Amino acid sequence: MINTIKKDYKGFVIEGVTLAAALLIIAIVVVMVTVIVIGGKDQLSWKFLTSFPEDGMTKGGIFPAIYGTAMLVIIMSIAAVPFGTITAIYLTEYAKENSVIAKTIRFAVRTLAVIPSIIYGLFGLGFFIKFVGTQVDSVFFGGVLKWGQPNLLWASLTMALLTLPVVIVSVEEALKTVPNELRAASLALGATKWQTIYKVVIPGSISGILTGTILAVSRGAGEVAPILFTGAAYYLATLPGLGDQFMVLGYHIYVLTTQSANVDATLPIQFGTTCVLLLLTFILNMTAVIIRYRIRKKKTN
Repeated sequence: MINTIKKDYKGFVIEGVTLAAALLIIAIVVVMVTVIVIGGKDQLSWKFLTSFPEDGMTKGGIFPAIYGTAMLVIIMSIAAVPFGTITAIYLTEYAKENSVIAKTIRFAVRTLAVIPSIIYGLFGLGFFIKFVGTQVDSVFFGGVLKWGQPNLLWASLTMALLTLPVVIVSVEEALKTVPNELRAASLALGATKWQTIYKVVIPGSISGILTGTILAVSRGAGEVAPILFTGAAYYLATLPGLGDQFMVLGYHIYVLTTQSANVDATLPIQFGTTCVLLLLTFILNMTAVIIRYRIRKKKTN
């Protein structure tokens, strides 16, 4: 009887502590979002979203930063998602669990996942800009500086490397949710290995694949450290191309808070930019949830 009471007491304490921790996290998020929304709601307008910064970035809008963020996310997704998906398919469907190649790939993925993001920026500077870009300039442009400098393309590829482990792990876990009985049934009916993957495995895990990739993209949209050395610019008067530096929302917030000549004057723009970045991340996450819900609902029907 006494042991039972002690077990119930311990369970009650553990449940109470975990609930308190969860509520504390929720409260912190609510307070942070409330402060940001209150500080930035008056700044949000169509002009703010579609105009260029003015008067030392103490006035005007953030359209170049929004454009740069969108281009960064698009190019990063084009580079990371297909490569990560193919790698996950190989690990799940082709490689043996105990093979040296599979173990090596998984070790590399785990290592990439724990590397600080600033290291990716240094790698992008050394490899993409100083090595690849310099070689391209030497071969195709006679040594004239074109690609051997920070730009949108190199920053996007650096961010693709950052999000690649997230894509691989999420897609691999989604593929594993497909029952092996479906694979066996497909093969028994005469389908090839690739036909089974294309017709059975991928459709059966598409919700998890899309959710994982969108979450990876949403993480990359808010990263600043990797692009500090590879392409982010303080201010631009024109929209960038692939070979140009670019403005981005996360870095724009950073420079307004640390490098502006009048930080107090830029405070409303800081809050407004943060609201836009949070809204972008929220939209990406909600898109993942809606896609997953619709695909699951379609399967059940």
